[in-house]
Amino acid sequence: MRRGAAAIAYGLALSVGGLLAGRAFGADARAAFNLRQVAPGVYVHIGREVLPDAPGHEDIANIGFIVGTRCIAVIDTGGSVGTGRALRAAIRRRSRLPICYVINTHVHYDHVLGNAAFASDRAVFVGHAALAGAIVRSRAFFLQHFAADLDAPATSGEIIGPSRLVQIGHPLYIDLGGRRLRLRAWPTAHTDCDLTVLDERTQTLWTGDLLFRGRVPALDGSVLGWLAAIEHLAQMQNVELAVPGHGPVARDMAAALVPERRYLKALVDGVRRDLGQGRSMQQAMQEVGAAERSRWVLFGDVNPRNVERAYAELEWQ
Repeated sequence: MRRGAAAIAYGLALSVGGLLAGRAFGADARAAFNLRQVAPGVYVHIGREVLPDAPGHEDIANIGFIVGTRCIAVIDTGGSVGTGRALRAAIRRRSRLPICYVINTHVHYDHVLGNAAFASDRAVFVGHAALAGAIVRSRAFFLQHFAADLDAPATSGEIIGPSRLVQIGHPLYIDLGGRRLRLRAWPTAHTDCDLTVLDERTQTLWTGDLLFRGRVPALDGSVLGWLAAIEHLAQMQNVELAVPGHGPVARDMAAALVPERRYLKALVDGVRRDLGQGRSMQQAMQEVGAAERSRWVLFGDVNPRNVERAYAELEWQ
C-alpha cells in the first residue's frame, strides 16, 4: 500500500513495508554507521540512496557534528530516534565533551526525528524562526506516518522543535570554544524554514537541503525562492567544503550547485511554457523536466510532485 500523504511532506511515496522494515536502527546498523572527518573537527554521516519503498528511509539525510574545545554542535539528527542514537554513539566514541547544541536545517522528517536521542544532553535546539511553527504543524503528521521511527508508544513530546531561533537577516553566532559557527536563516526556498551553518574555522558550509547532489531536489517551498538562494550560495566567498543535505561533500560549491540550478530552471521554464500553451497541471506533471530524468536518483517519484508545486506557484504570475 502506498502512503500518498507522505509524498506531500517530502515528495516521496513511502510504502508500509519500508516503514516497518526500517523502524529500528539496530546494533548491526550502529556498528556500520559511516562517519567521515571531512575537515578538522567536522564529522559527516552520508545518508543512504534508497528507493522510496526500501528499508533505510530513516537514514537518507546527511547528518553530523562539529567539535570545539568547549562543546559539540550536532547538525541534523536523522529520520528516526534510532538514527539519532547511532549518531550520538558515534559522537561519544570520539569525544566526551558536552553536546551543547542540536541545529536543525529544516523541518523534514529525515532531519529532525532523531532529535529526541539528544534530549538527555540538555542541548539547546536551534533552528530557523519558522521552524518552531513548522514542527508544531507537522507533529500530528509525523505521529500518524512515522510512529514506527519513534520510541513506543510514540508521543508528540518526542518531536522536538527549536528553543533558540534564527531570524532572516540576522545571523546567529555560536561559540563552541576555539571555533565559531555562523547560522543563517533563508527566505522560503526548499522549505519555509531553511538554515545553513558555516564553520568559520574550516570554512565548511552545511547547506541542508538547499543543495541536493545526485538525489533529485524535492520542492516543498518556492522554486523561485530556491533559485534565488542558489545564486546567493554560489557567490559565497571562501567556502572550502559544502556538506549538502543529500549526496557527497563538495569541494567546489559553485560547481556543485550547477545541476540543481539547471533542474529547477527546467521546472520553471517547462511549467511557464505549459501555462502559456494552456496545458493542465496533469499534462505538465507528465512532461516537465523529462530531459533531467537520467541525471537524478528517484526522479520518477519526486519530479511530478515538484512540477505540481511549481505549477501552483507560477500559475498566477
